[in-house]
Amino acid sequence: MSVAENLARVREQVADAAIRSNRSPESVKLVGVTKTVEVERIKEAVSAGLQILGENYVQEAQNKIEQVGGQASWHFIGRLQSNKAKYAVKLFDLIQTVDTLKLATELNRRAQPLGRVLPIIIQVNLAGEASKGGVHPAKCIQLIREISEFTNLQIRGLMTMPPFFNDPERARPHFRRLRELSQEIAEAQLSDVEMHELSMGMSGDFEVAIEEGATLIRVGTAIFGERP
Repeated sequence: MSVAENLARVREQVADAAIRSNRSPESVKLVGVTKTVEVERIKEAVSAGLQILGENYVQEAQNKIEQVGGQASWHFIGRLQSNKAKYAVKLFDLIQTVDTLKLATELNRRAQPLGRVLPIIIQVNLAGEASKGGVHPAKCIQLIREISEFTNLQIRGLMTMPPFFNDPERARPHFRRLRELSQEIAEAQLSDVEMHELSMGMSGDFEVAIEEGATLIRVGTAIFGERP
């Protein structure tokens, strides 16, 4: 199947999952994960109406953004090292993986001279997996309090990557926990903190994530096919 056909099928699944959950399909935004995907295939997806692209590596993104440019919005969805922050603030419209005060401090510092207020999402490591980034859920609200003091960052919500399961239903408790955590933070009414976005769900489990409240789903394989 072509990229455009895959994208149409994913959109259909998104709409079905949203309607099942008494939500509007428009409340779910699709982030096409373009790690290792060739520029031509990315352009095909953009031509078919994909509006947000997600990249895991700053250097790889740089080349693609030069070629695809402003036809889509770019989100950073990988682990970001502080020494790459100066590039990330120039390249990306939103960073989904902020998980330490050190990284937030550097992003804020780099955004200042650009006169930018950079939208960010806080990554939460719900399963405590050492191989994945993310703040411990018990420390999440404290980190958000500290980051909310920065004038050049805007917190928009939470993101998580549950462990890989063959059965998407096993990811559901993780998605539900992220939604509950988001509600707890929203109830704290911290100034300059929004909890509008829940970034969760990938190719294998995005329907379950939508049922649990996802507003951003990060889908690569289901749109672009298996990576080499």
